[in-house]
Amino acid sequence: MAKTTEANIEVDLDRLAKMDVRRLQALHRELFGAEYPVSNAGHLRRKIGWHVQARRHGGLPESARLRALAIAKETKLRVRMTDSLARRKKGIPLDLTVTTYVAPTHDARLPLAGTLLVKEFKGRTNVVRVLDNGFEYDGRQFSSLSAIAQEIT
Repeated sequence: MAKTTEANIEVDLDRLAKMDVRRLQALHRELFGAEYPVSNAGHLRRKIGWHVQARRHGGLPESARLRALAIAKETKLRVRMTDSLARRKKGIPLDLTVTTYVAPTHDARLPLAGTLLVKEFKGRTNVVRVLDNGFEYDGRQFSSLSAIAQEIT
C-alpha cells in the first residue's frame, strides 16, 4: 500500500493491475483532481503506478533529472506557432515554424549534483561533493572549487 500526498487514498498496486478503465479514471480524478484525457487502461495504470511508487521511494533523483536535462540540452525541437484552430487543422506554414533548444539550467563545465570529486594532496585524500548550488568539503559549503583549493592548500 502507498499513501498519496494529494489525498488520503491508499493505492494497492496489485489491485491497480485488475482495474478497468472506468475505475482507473475515477482513481486518477481522486489522486490528481483532474480528468485524464486518455482512456487507455494500460497507460493509466503505468501513470498511476509510477506516481505511487515515486512517492513511496522518494521520486526521481535530482541527479537523474539533471542528466536528462544534459541529454536534452543539444536536442533540436520543432515548435509550431498558430493563431487559430482552423490554421492548426489545415497545417502550419513553414514561416510559423521555428527551431529552438532546451535551455540548460546546469553549467556544462561542472559535474552533476551528487558527484563526488576525490583527489589526493600531500598524502591526504580530499572529497568534495557537488551540490546544486556550490560544493561541500569537510562539512562546509563553498561557492567554487577554487575556494576549496585555497582551503586545502
